[in-house]
Amino acid sequence: MMMDRRQLADLTRRVLLGMGLYSREAMWLLLGTAAQESGLGRYVRQLGGGPALGIFQMEPGTFEDIVRHVLGRRPELRRRLMEVAGVDGLRSGDLEFNLALAIGMARLHYWRVAEPIPGDLPGWARYWKRYYNTPAGKGTVEEFEGNFRRLLGTADGGEVEV
Repeated sequence: MMMDRRQLADLTRRVLLGMGLYSREAMWLLLGTAAQESGLGRYVRQLGGGPALGIFQMEPGTFEDIVRHVLGRRPELRRRLMEVAGVDGLRSGDLEFNLALAIGMARLHYWRVAEPIPGDLPGWARYWKRYYNTPAGKGTVEEFEGNFRRLLGTADGGEVEV
């Protein structure tokens, strides 16, 4: 079962606004990432027994790296993330069931990339491949675009309204 795309879009927007990291491009990139990585929440644990968790399939090592190297240097950002996620500590295992935390951590993963987030679906697909899935990952740009269209509609006034 996948999540309602409108509710996920609204929650994503609210989390990003609460963190002070909202942009239209970031929101759509995250929604596309969730569509690609978990089918919008169809899976919250990596298939095949891998370590990835949550709708963004983030690995605990990536989570810990963000906590240490991004949030460790930015206590105000850490406070805002913990506030919007409703947590008193940052634990990677919480990615499996805390949507706000998963959204916030995925945003921080992309936030540390120097290259600006593109403004269209082909750009988001390439950005995801390069910075989230990595060139060595199994996913493809074409697969991202297909899952985006199938699960979200279009980012230019299509099925998801926020």
